Amino acid sequence: MDSAPAIRPKADHLQDDNGQMGSRALLAATLATAVLFIAGQAALGTPPAAAETGAQVIAWLREHGQGVRWYVWMTTVGTPPFVLMFVLLRRILPTPHREMFVLGGFIIVITTAVQAWTWGGLALHANNLDPATARAILDVAIFWGPVLTGATTTMIAPVALLALRRRAGIPLWVGVAGLAAFTEQCIETVTIFGSAGFAQPGGAMNLQLGAGLTAAWTLAFAFWGGLRGRAHQSADQVYATRLGA
Repeated sequence: MDSAPAIRPKADHLQDDNGQMGSRALLAATLATAVLFIAGQAALGTPPAAAETGAQVIAWLREHGQGVRWYVWMTTVGTPPFVLMFVLLRRILPTPHREMFVLGGFIIVITTAVQAWTWGGLALHANNLDPATARAILDVAIFWGPVLTGATTTMIAPVALLALRRRAGIPLWVGVAGLAAFTEQCIETVTIFGSAGFAQPGGAMNLQLGAGLTAAWTLAFAFWGGLRGRAHQSADQVYATRLGA
């Protein structure tokens, strides 16, 4: 007598894990990303924000031009491990959370590259820049921070939700820290309307508070994933595995 046919999972969001814990590749990618991110920020220093005049922008670029180029270089060589980190973290998450997370991460990668080449272009011929031109181009670069909050919230929210609901094996602390970072990023959208002080575009709320919280959460989640995370299979993969068994 033929055995009863296998029942295919009805919900595409059902997940299973493959038993593998941790990932050396993820740990290596996260470590490389962390080192290059910290070194790049140190090379760039504290750049002028929205309140500085065009003349102040040019003076800063002339003084920090070499640091800007190192920042652009570190951003460039840091792209492969940055992307690999997101790709490997994606395997830990169920769908549709994984798609939300990785798309938010890729937007961060792409817009960071655009911001970096804008900085590089400003530093290339700083001695010949017109103050008004320098100010206008820098305005484009510094709005990377305010607008990036859309990508960061897209990236953080699905992971924090899973952790707070104790799903996918993600620890509660990832959710609590993610909720804090998500809340700050939502509030940080006010920098779109700022013009001076703490909440100005390209100011401390963008580059110190917001970037610090988001980077700390992302790297902490990635290091946890490299040490303790389990890769998940889609419902179709689970079904195919069970049929093969």
